[in-house]
Amino acid sequence: MNKRRMRASLLVMLLSGVAQAQDSTGSKKDDFNLLFHTQAKKKTTAAVAELYDAELQKTFSTSFQGILSGRATGVYTIQTNGAPGNDDVGLLIRGQAPLVMIDGTPQSFNSINPEQIESITILKDAVATAMMGFRGSNSIVQITTKKGYSGPQRIEFTAFSGFSRPTVNPKPLNAYNYATLYNEALTNDGRLPVYSQADLDAFRTGSDPIGHPDVNWQSEVMKKQSAYSRYDLQISGGTEMARYYVDLDYLSQPGLFKTSADNSYNTNADYKRYIFRSNVAVDFNKYISTGLNLFGRIQNTNQPGVTTATLYNNIINIPANAYPIFNSNGSLAGSQDFTSNIYGATYKSGYRPGYERDFKVDLYVKAKLDGITKGLWIRGAGALNGYLQQNINRSKAVVVYQQRYGAAGDTSYKQFGTTQDQANGTTAGSQNRLFYTELSMGYNNSFGKNNIDVLVLANNDYRMINSDLPYNVRGVSGKVSYNYDGKYMVDVAAGYTGSERYAKNHRYGLFPAVGLGWNLTKESFLAGKTSWINYLKLRASYGITGNFNPGYYAYNQYYITAPDYNLGNSPTAALTVRQGVLANPNLSWEKAQKFNMGFDASLFRNSLDITVDYFNDKYYDLLQQIGNNTDITGANYGLQNIGKNRYYGVEVQLNYHKQAGAFHYFIAPNFTLQQSEVVYQQEVYRPYDYMQRTGRPVNQFFGYVADGLFQNAAEVNAAAKPSASSVVAGDIRYKDLNNDGVINANDQTAIGTTAPLLYYGLHIGSGYKGFDIAVLFQGAANRNIYLGNSYYEFQGGHGQAFEHHLDRWTPQNTGAMYPRLAVGTSYNNQQVSSYWVRSGNYTRVKSIELGYALPATITKLVHMQSARIFVNATNLFTFTSLKDVDPENYTYLYPIQKMVNLGINIKF
Repeated sequence: MNKRRMRASLLVMLLSGVAQAQDSTGSKKDDFNLLFHTQAKKKTTAAVAELYDAELQKTFSTSFQGILSGRATGVYTIQTNGAPGNDDVGLLIRGQAPLVMIDGTPQSFNSINPEQIESITILKDAVATAMMGFRGSNSIVQITTKKGYSGPQRIEFTAFSGFSRPTVNPKPLNAYNYATLYNEALTNDGRLPVYSQADLDAFRTGSDPIGHPDVNWQSEVMKKQSAYSRYDLQISGGTEMARYYVDLDYLSQPGLFKTSADNSYNTNADYKRYIFRSNVAVDFNKYISTGLNLFGRIQNTNQPGVTTATLYNNIINIPANAYPIFNSNGSLAGSQDFTSNIYGATYKSGYRPGYERDFKVDLYVKAKLDGITKGLWIRGAGALNGYLQQNINRSKAVVVYQQRYGAAGDTSYKQFGTTQDQANGTTAGSQNRLFYTELSMGYNNSFGKNNIDVLVLANNDYRMINSDLPYNVRGVSGKVSYNYDGKYMVDVAAGYTGSERYAKNHRYGLFPAVGLGWNLTKESFLAGKTSWINYLKLRASYGITGNFNPGYYAYNQYYITAPDYNLGNSPTAALTVRQGVLANPNLSWEKAQKFNMGFDASLFRNSLDITVDYFNDKYYDLLQQIGNNTDITGANYGLQNIGKNRYYGVEVQLNYHKQAGAFHYFIAPNFTLQQSEVVYQQEVYRPYDYMQRTGRPVNQFFGYVADGLFQNAAEVNAAAKPSASSVVAGDIRYKDLNNDGVINANDQTAIGTTAPLLYYGLHIGSGYKGFDIAVLFQGAANRNIYLGNSYYEFQGGHGQAFEHHLDRWTPQNTGAMYPRLAVGTSYNNQQVSSYWVRSGNYTRVKSIELGYALPATITKLVHMQSARIFVNATNLFTFTSLKDVDPENYTYLYPIQKMVNLGINIKF
């Protein structure tokens, strides 16, 4: 290739892609993650977990959090929503919400296709995150995207298509059972039934579908399953001088709502995503290299005009006998109590498109300064990230009519709602901009058996979010890593960071950490003495980290206007100016003292890998409201740095793998046992020790301790009762903890388990010749959920009832799991109590994949490097004691989906 053509090729690669820097030998070196890179695991003292691309692609999720479930210790995920494009997966690392970084810079988006991910590294202890300063307390999830390589061009195409359906569908009652239980609830309340025997017979037989409807709304407007598909194309290659990686990805995920051919627009809850990534790296010579990463994502969403959340809420919570779909004249039915017709909301309420656009550009230039001294380098980097979400409202008003019959048998229709023009408006849901800059210098060299790696840098992270004033997080940090002959290891790291979101005299802080490691297999007393211990390293770390949680310039005092400001006992009618939330000029970042100790081992000819960690993290200066306050100021108190919590536990990761000829298999279990404790919070006055939050687990449930159900009047008369309501047989009985004969707030204490949370995963698989299978189990134990409002009957006086209400207390069913029924609010039975706490323990088959790689004799015929066909499923089975709700999504939000698909992966 002549010089002109080479320069043209380099220009094309730079314009099309993102970079990976490699050293002059061509070995991989990810310069985008230089700041937070971890050394080879055998050389670091930090607590880290690493996941790689092949295993991440086996779980379907539109967010990276979803593909982490069950795969690493310390990683706890909980999915509360399954709506297309909004499979809301919460992620905690050792009990904290982590900072997410992609290719070395902090990020605000989580939707990234797994094919673009080279690895995910989870940095858990202080020495691994100290350089982030006051953004390192909550651990870091570091995503590294794929890069190019020096070699012939490779093309890889992956396509799969399948279907999704809910893991659990709520089970509302049919009209007959609903009416029967409603009459019973009214009778329990001392009121007359509203449904006659003729009404009940009509509901049961379906003889009067207009006057006595029985509509299964899930069947009427929801599909049992929905199709989806994904397509991904990757192209990579390059020369010793320049390397490139390009990826194009398309995902389509329709929702479960039915649509009508009568509409010229889509009314389903759909999600479509388009992602482009290009990574290019160029070595101009053996000293100067540069890299450019380009990322673009377009997400198009759609909702019915009433919104997905509202429609699904109505489907679940409007009773089957509320109204028919249509009246006799074909109009949409409704009533005074139910003015939203579900059929109309599904098909006739218009639609709401949504558009999300974001891009990210990463650029670095690195110079090796071996001419000054071997191993010295300097590097400048920058990243620009922009995000915009727009929502378009093209909804329509749905008018409903209640069909009525006069004394003479005539029919009339009462209208609810008014006809209006279709809405047509656009709003910016959210938008943000990020501009990150960094200047770093490093030194890496060896002197005999002494190895040293030094990194120092300065960076600035500028952010503008929605209409808020912009802010910066800036600082300097450094890390020194030393090891002697790979035997003794020391890591010392520190970050000095600050932000104008804090007052000037509280703006910057220092966050140091140190780690020690000892490779015992290098010692003479162990080296070569045992054939079954191939590697054994002990390590420990300790450091001070911070959490950036400043609020919105909360150190300044602001004033607000409000009417009716009380002067003594006389309210003023005029508009007055008064203090808002009281300012806290001493506001500072939250802090943590983090201690970690553990070991890494390889045994039995490296067939068994073991990693064990013990962590003890004390979080202090947590922002909380003071408990002892007064109303004398007339203003609300702001947050203060007063709280203290502790998280501690044990993590165990095992990986056993074996090869026997053409057959191979692996077993990789992991579990985390995690406990927490409120060490200190300034509590409001509570007269009894059992009411105190201090000393309890963080986020412990508090309420009444249920003691079964009252079975008769004698039990009611002999027991302590609530002072604010009367109780009868079938109501929940509560324990009188202070023995004063009255059930009130003084009888509330910790409810639910206080045992450590156990979360775990088990990844197993095998392969024989071209066949392979892998299964991932994921779950949690010692976990409680609070069912609360979503579990109650007849809420609001006319709300839904479900199959679990059939097993309610009656004089004939004294062993029931549910109390006696009531209409609306039951003051006694709907108190927060242990009665509504359930075990949230579960084990889920998170993913399972069966694949077959075509023989090389076949793929070569069509000039393919390889071809693999696979069947993949996510959330296929769930084992839990809960019968009618999902253990993660138990509040009747849009259901979590189980996904089954057939796909193919082709490489050229």
